[in-house]
Amino acid sequence: MKGTNFQIQVWRALLKLPFGTIATYQTIAQMVDRPTAARAVGNAIGKNPIGYLIPCHRVIRESGEIGGFGWGVDRKTVMLGWEASRTMFRGDDRDLLK
Repeated sequence: MKGTNFQIQVWRALLKLPFGTIATYQTIAQMVDRPTAARAVGNAIGKNPIGYLIPCHRVIRESGEIGGFGWGVDRKTVMLGWEASRTMFRGDDRDLLK
């Protein structure tokens, strides 16, 4: 993968987001020690060349809005919903998924 040092830091931070969770652009900015760089984080996320491997869909706006996504907001919403549904049954409830 090629990118600026900042982009790579952001993409690595995205890889740390657990399945089924969401974060804000501000949270990612804090994770890369650039707390005032939320907009730059958004730009770096937009340059993610492999969105299906680096989970950029897990990042939303501070207001709770879904925000942009390279494959469209509808797909981002579906991906978030699918992940959320898969994490609803953790622990002993996992048997309900069988």
